Amino acid sequence: MEPSECVRRAAGGVVATAGGPLWSHLAAWDELLVPVSVEGGRDGLDLDEGWTGRWTVTWRTRGDQVSCLVRDLVRTPMVDGDPIRCFSWQREQCHRPGLQFLVSTGRHHGAESLEEARLLLALDFAGGLVDVVSQPMRLRFDTADKRRSHTPDFLAVTRSGVWLIDVRPEPLIKEKDRESFAAAAEVALACGWHYVVAAGWRDHVWSSLDAFSSRRRRLSDPLGLRPALLGAARPGLTFGELAATAAYEPLARAQLLHLLWHRKLGVDLAQPLADRSPVVAASGVAV
Repeated sequence: MEPSECVRRAAGGVVATAGGPLWSHLAAWDELLVPVSVEGGRDGLDLDEGWTGRWTVTWRTRGDQVSCLVRDLVRTPMVDGDPIRCFSWQREQCHRPGLQFLVSTGRHHGAESLEEARLLLALDFAGGLVDVVSQPMRLRFDTADKRRSHTPDFLAVTRSGVWLIDVRPEPLIKEKDRESFAAAAEVALACGWHYVVAAGWRDHVWSSLDAFSSRRRRLSDPLGLRPALLGAARPGLTFGELAATAAYEPLARAQLLHLLWHRKLGVDLAQPLADRSPVVAASGVAV
């Protein structure tokens, strides 16, 4: 049985909330995004009965390429695979590939652009990330008049489920891209995964995550500032006021960023991070 229309619409993307605070310690990673609909790309796809037995997926594991039909993909452990294509570096290229270290996995992961690196950082911060594979598969799918291929950017295993993710700033999305994204969304739905196109970030989110991430790695606390900061956090206190409660304010600011990254404290990501930003303590955090 092919995925029903009502299920497809329910799983076709996320809806960014508008207005009100977006508390960093409570936000899911997809709430940080401004998603893009892939509906327009479905019109040209060949989704006649039995399409999951015609479309194929290829991935790489232990140096070898393996293929299967989409209908068999859900039984395939792809998260231990390797990128299906290599990352390239050359002079005068427009994008900037590189490696992004993730605290969640303790490893570096490949990204083909700065936008992809930002996506990885958001997953690391708020995704409940278990593991992630860059360029995990090559999808071959049918349209009304030809066979095409598409390589999604990431496959992320999180505590809330599996996500197939494409990254493309909205101004750069062409009609052909929407068709590829719609095909990836159908494959994700057939497997019981989530799918999203990361096309932009809600206002102020990225600048805050960038600040938090500067202290995301293991950080020593020889002066015991973290327990004191957590104990001092109370409703109405701002970032600057909380830092000023410590005897060594500059060091306290670094510890506060560390606590914000690890979601033991929270700020409103819908507003710029500043000294006037209200800080709240996450419930259940031991002082």
